[in-house]
Amino acid sequence: MAIVPWVHVVPEHGAMPVDLLLPTSGRTYVARLDGRRMRDTDAVFQQFYDGLRLPDHFGWNWNALHDCLRDLHWLPADHYVLIVEAADEALSDELSGPGMLFRTLLRAGRRRSSVRRPEGTGPSRLVVVLSCDAASLPGLEEQLRSCWEETAPS
Repeated sequence: MAIVPWVHVVPEHGAMPVDLLLPTSGRTYVARLDGRRMRDTDAVFQQFYDGLRLPDHFGWNWNALHDCLRDLHWLPADHYVLIVEAADEALSDELSGPGMLFRTLLRAGRRRSSVRRPEGTGPSRLVVVLSCDAASLPGLEEQLRSCWEETAPS
């Protein structure tokens, strides 16, 4: 299910139509991150640092992660697919839960959600796929909807 056009929630081992993930042409960079290894904020930043090969000047805070996700110039690609497996387990050791991570992904994706070209608007340049076990799917979708309502422009 798509919460917004650039964020999709799928059950673990679920499938998605390729046309939702990949453009018809261009270079695509795919990063796979593991929510089970993102128990706290530092671990989230480490997963993104490693998976997206973040630059050395990365500030190891939420604003810096948002800025990097909006930019991605150091990765030689036209399109980016970010897959977070076991997304429902991310930040499980934090009292605030995964809200900050989800808001960061939603905001960055909105910023990069489409590409304006002479022939019109193209597909998303950043696609986020969050997977979890089937029993956790409704809760993850609800968390994302709530985070989207908080970050959506009025």
